[in-house]
Amino acid sequence: MSLSSRQASLGEVYMELHDRKRLMRLMIVQEETQRSLSGAAGWRSHSYLGRLLRGEVKTLDTDAALRIAHKLKVPVDDLFVVRVDSNPGELGQKSKSSAA
Repeated sequence: MSLSSRQASLGEVYMELHDRKRLMRLMIVQEETQRSLSGAAGWRSHSYLGRLLRGEVKTLDTDAALRIAHKLKVPVDDLFVVRVDSNPGELGQKSKSSAA
């Protein structure tokens, strides 16, 4: 069996917020606003950070997670857990079929 035929496609890598209350506490202690932290994450708006803090969403891209941790001067794994989408094809198909 050749290597190329056994090679499985790796899904998308993303981060999941581990403890939203810890993120809130760090922001308060370090006097960071949603707007300032969103800017450090590279986001144009603070609305997604607000959704993370309220628990409405849990995931974000790796670059934003790294920037947030760096701004708050904590290790990335204190706030976030690395996740890999194991079925990248299925996820896209499910969202398309449910939208119809």
